[in-house]
Amino acid sequence: MDVSFQLYSAREATPWEDVIAKLAALGYTQVEGFGGVYTDPAAFRALLDQHGLTMPSGHFFPIGNFEETLDQTLATAKILGMNRIFCPAPEDLWRDGTDAANWIALAKRLHEAGKKVNDAGFAFGWHNHHWEFMPLPGGEIAMDLILEHAPNIDWEMDVAWVVRGGADPLKWIKAHADRITTAHVKDIAAQGECADEDGWADVGHGTMDWKAIMTALREVGVDLFVAEHDKPSDCDRFARRSIETIKGL
Repeated sequence: MDVSFQLYSAREATPWEDVIAKLAALGYTQVEGFGGVYTDPAAFRALLDQHGLTMPSGHFFPIGNFEETLDQTLATAKILGMNRIFCPAPEDLWRDGTDAANWIALAKRLHEAGKKVNDAGFAFGWHNHHWEFMPLPGGEIAMDLILEHAPNIDWEMDVAWVVRGGADPLKWIKAHADRITTAHVKDIAAQGECADEDGWADVGHGTMDWKAIMTALREVGVDLFVAEHDKPSDCDRFARRSIETIKGL
């Protein structure tokens, strides 16, 4: 199977020439972009082509990339060969704690952005963290509000962040089977382990039941799986162990 790699995981393992060469050698065929590799899209595309890698998806943060600078965002995505684009996180207002009204307002902005991105020929969606699953003051769940008030957008499920938000990913996969197109594959370390890595683990070396999760994701049609680690102490180790696990699932 094809396995993608979120390049944010390797932001401290550069130069990118070395990172891309190592990923290709390990058997990755795809990567997912983030802001740190968009400075010269044509040059980065040439690097990917040199090693036989593609970039079917990318993150653009903040949401203003789909509003004030949409033309630049779409041009970057086109050069790099993306077919699906995700807004990966909310800004500070939503991270620091807010109410349902602000999440609904954000969802409506995503809905409008999605129309424009779709019209340009790209799929568009939201990538979650844990904030979206933590009850709001009125008891609402932000992820529900996003999916309800932005009915045209896809969802890139970051499964481990769902768990960190206190939710059951299998229930969410079943409930929103028609919205999830892409998944971030990462792991959570056992309690007290990997403190220097913010409690994250290499895929298959943590507490997540990835066999059951991967089965559920495939059953609902997810076709892009992206390995990620938010703070690996050894990116080469993470990349190697994770693709070994994912290919065996």
